[in-house]
Amino acid sequence: MSKTKYSDKAQKKVGKVMEEFKEGKLKSSSGEKVKNRKQAVAIGISEAREAGLKVPKQKKKKE
Repeated sequence: MSKTKYSDKAQKKVGKVMEEFKEGKLKSSSGEKVKNRKQAVAIGISEAREAGLKVPKQKKKKE
């Protein structure tokens, strides 16, 4: 069970991106076809964040 809270609209946005990924239509910003599932999820979350939907903050990387 996930502790992070995503809004319903954000979940739908990520779902649409994942459908594109499954159909093989999802492309990265460089124009390359996305082949990695984790990258597809990251793109969906990024698009939801850009649209102003409720998405948890990014985790900070430890150096």
